[in-house]
Amino acid sequence: MKFASLGSGSEGNALLISASSGMTETIVMLDCGFGIRETERRLARLGVSASNLSAIVVTHEHQDHVGGVFRLARRYKLPVWMSFGTYQGLNGACDEVAVHFCRDGETFDIGDLQLMPYTVPHDAREPLQFHATDGLSKLGVLTDAGQVTPHMLQALHGCDGLVLECNHDAAMLAGSVYPASLKRRIRSAYGHLSNRDSVEILASLDQSRLKTVIGAHLSAINNTPDLARAALQEGLGRSNTEISIACQHEGFGWIDIPS
Repeated sequence: MKFASLGSGSEGNALLISASSGMTETIVMLDCGFGIRETERRLARLGVSASNLSAIVVTHEHQDHVGGVFRLARRYKLPVWMSFGTYQGLNGACDEVAVHFCRDGETFDIGDLQLMPYTVPHDAREPLQFHATDGLSKLGVLTDAGQVTPHMLQALHGCDGLVLECNHDAAMLAGSVYPASLKRRIRSAYGHLSNRDSVEILASLDQSRLKTVIGAHLSAINNTPDLARAALQEGLGRSNTEISIACQHEGFGWIDIPS
């Protein structure tokens, strides 16, 4: 099992999760906030063609997560999974696409991967985040949530890999040029997770299997990779878990999760 990012941030998000049984390979794209040509270019950088994708899974309807989903799905005849609330929030954008609905706590299979959706607090219709497994390893993904909840923590226990939002540093956000209304939205219970939230989350999780953590969805204005990395290290304590930071323009290359 392995994973990679096409890019992570307010200008667009897309994550690849791959598993292979030896005879078959499954590649799921989690969100796609880039235009179709840019998506194809970023996929090629990772050695993947869009025709190799097995499916697209959508977390919620905000444009930095769905901006390229349906054009890509139509061009390459890809099935798309999402919550019914997300479907309603898209107002017909997914016409002529094979849509499948998923919901909190109900696993579904795509090829060699099994995905489990779980609800998160965010200002969208029915936002979901996911963890995925190939039966041997577990990858957790958590971005676009405004607060830490017991439900989220339960979903992420026992992960081998974790992609975790470190959207903003609270002091940088408070002093930024953002209007007050946007600052309130970001730090609200339905906004985005801060560096301190990432510390709390990691400190609350069972880290016994955790091999790698990626800080994701960093604000270009209200955070820095160094601050995010320091927060993740604090949450991990003296763990030997590897830490990386996803960037907006490059994402990150393939990371293997040993079973």
